[in-house]
Amino acid sequence: MVTDAQIKFMKENGYLLLEKFYDYHTEIEPIQVGIWKILSLLISKYKLPISPKPFSSDNFDHGYKELIQLDRKLGGEVYDAIKQIPAFMRLVSNKKNEDLFNALRGTANSGISAAGYGIRIDNPNEEKYRSLWHYEYRDQFRSTDGMVFWSPLVPVAADMGPVQLCPKSHLGGLRRSYMNDLENPEKTGAYALRIENEAELIKEYGVVQPLSNPGDLMLMDFLTLHSSGKNVSSHSRWSMQFRYFNFDHPSGVNIGWRGVSNNLKLEEIHPELVVKR
Repeated sequence: MVTDAQIKFMKENGYLLLEKFYDYHTEIEPIQVGIWKILSLLISKYKLPISPKPFSSDNFDHGYKELIQLDRKLGGEVYDAIKQIPAFMRLVSNKKNEDLFNALRGTANSGISAAGYGIRIDNPNEEKYRSLWHYEYRDQFRSTDGMVFWSPLVPVAADMGPVQLCPKSHLGGLRRSYMNDLENPEKTGAYALRIENEAELIKEYGVVQPLSNPGDLMLMDFLTLHSSGKNVSSHSRWSMQFRYFNFDHPSGVNIGWRGVSNNLKLEEIHPELVVKR
């Protein structure tokens, strides 16, 4: 499943791209079909003047652009619905994800972060919901020994805004953050949190933006600095995210493996990581 060289690369760099980790026809396509079915229902529900199209991997999001043009809030209806597609849930809890995490972390006691899974839709030139530089533990908790599983549902070219990440930044440990809602009033909640000395850290570690295709899997350490790239293409970037963590790690044991589903805020778990402004 994973080579010694890949284990070493993940440990040293804080990320790993595995091409064709998922089988497109049996694991990815059923999720696309589920999205296509939900969008077809919403097109009918809101009586959009859109002609139906038979499913294909190229048009599984048929009608989504028109739907959010009618009312951007309908994008939230889509977002909430698609994370409940059974084929997606099967992928999240697929045993080979567990086996992969256990092999990379040398554990036999992994968990899936509750409420830490979903399907992102990053629309062209839309800044409000773009994830800025962060590290996953800050926003998810559970355990510092965790990984993000990130996999695209569309081919991600350079103009679609691939994930940006700083190699080896996980070695720097936990970072302090501050609320930047005054400078960016369109950002709220975790979207408004910014890393202290962000620009200096990005310059220090450098940035990579791996390209990927449906079936590929990107893994990122819970402490790796990363962000969503800017989508300047004409198509939405659809991608799946879920998180695995190590139950045995002392950091998780100490906080009772709590996380976003417990409505926790950073200052409640780590007040030392909050910069007062």
